[in-house]
Formats: sequence, C-alpha cells, structure tokens
Amino acid sequence: MAFPPERIVCLTEETVETLYLLGEEARIVGVSGYAVRPPRVRKEKPRVSAFISADIPKILALEPDLVLAFSDLQAAIVAGLIREGSAVHAFNQRTVAGILDMIRVLAAMVGAQAKGEELAGKLQKRLESVAAAAKSLPRRPKVYFEEWNAPMISGIGWVSELIQLAGGIDVFASNAARQSAKERIVTEEDVIAAGPDIIFGSWCGKKFRPEQVRARKGFDSIPAVRNGNIFEIKSTIILQPGPAALTDGLDAIAEHIRRWAYDHPQKADHGQ
Repeated sequence: MAFPPERIVCLTEETVETLYLLGEEARIVGVSGYAVRPPRVRKEKPRVSAFISADIPKILALEPDLVLAFSDLQAAIVAGLIREGSAVHAFNQRTVAGILDMIRVLAAMVGAQAKGEELAGKLQKRLESVAAAAKSLPRRPKVYFEEWNAPMISGIGWVSELIQLAGGIDVFASNAARQSAKERIVTEEDVIAAGPDIIFGSWCGKKFRPEQVRARKGFDSIPAVRNGNIFEIKSTIILQPGPAALTDGLDAIAEHIRRWAYDHPQKADHGQ
C-alpha cells in the first residue's frame, strides 16, 4: 500500500462523501452503488459494489492501493479482497463521536490530517449549535425511529444520539448501543407501550410507507399516529454514519422536533 494512497475504492457512502469534502476525491477510483453525495459522484466514479455484495474482479481491475469498507456486514467482501492481496481498512463507527473520529482517521490516511481536523471541528460546532437550540424548546417529544419494518427495528447508536441532541427523547435509547440489528428488534406492543409523539421511518433504502405504520393493530392509540406525526427521513442522509447524518439528517430530525414542540407547548413534558 502506497502512502498516501492514490487509488481508493470506497464500499460505502460515508467515506466517499468525506473524501469529497476533504477535497481528496481524485484519489477515488470506485464507489458503492449507493453513493449519491455529492450528486456528481454518480457521473464521476464507477460503481463496484452494493452493501453486502461487490464485484471483486471489477475492484481488482481498478488496481486500488486501498479499499475502504464498513463493519462485519462487509466481512465476506473484505475477506475476498484480502485473499487477492488488496489492502483493506474497515471502519466500524456506531456513534456520533465515532463518525468524527472516522473523518479524522480517513483524513490522516490520505495525508490530509489538517483538513480532517478542520472538517471534524466544523461538524462538532454544528452539533453544538443544534443542541443549544434544542435546550430552548418548550417540550421534548418522545420519538420512535424505525430502521426497518419487518421485523421492526429501532434506531442505531448515532441516530438515537442525534434524536436526543435535537431535543427528542428516543423511546428505545436502551437498544441503540446494540451493534446487531437483531438486538434492536421491537414489537408492535413495545411501540404502543412507549407511546411516541413522533415516528420517523427510514427503511434502509426501501420506500417508507406511513400508511403501513398507521394500519398496524393498536397503533391508532399512539399519539404520533393519532396526530399525523409520522415522517420519513431518507436513509441516504441518516443511515450512513458519516457527514450526511450530522448535517442533513440531523437537520431533518431537528426540524420535525422543533415544529412538534411549538405546536404542543402547553402539555406536561416527558421527562424534562
């Protein structure tokens, strides 16, 4: 592996976006088919993978000196590339702090440490600004984030953190630190008992269907359903643990929470 690497393949979206934000996109020679940020990436870079599958011969033909992967979900792809002699680095960030650290580490890996510190610093200040604004909200809504619908899966670590940073109360915050999606499965009864004021849906790239949520048995008793506070947060801006989640994803969550808080200022708060 050369340093800094000059031919990088990114198997997930967040490293693509980070390299573009660092001004290091010329190093990218192949990307995930899900990479859409910035929009020009779809025209500029060849697509070589999905999330849990990849065209290994196509990747090898690009002669990468570094392949960037994410988590155990891409372990089979990583193993195949390593067997072929490729240098691979797998990130595994699951928290907001982990996202900021990923940015710093990736920047250092391409010899752009100062730019990485600058980008991470700007994002940290942005987070602090949103958190400060949330403190002035008259109420904090209870929030259920649904990452998948069958089975129902609650939000992962960084999503839960962003909900709470924006002024919401994640009703399944205790699940968020669990790495496996299977460990974050919830039942209809769990959600009904939690009584969320807002439901966010982001079904991992599948179109979110609010009408399916409303039609679930007993969900008509949930405040979010009763009052029409069911919203989609696009998976491209919230389910990739990178800059998108800390910017557009957070903004979308914060806006819905802010609107709810000022539409419901009089009632007793949940836990404040």
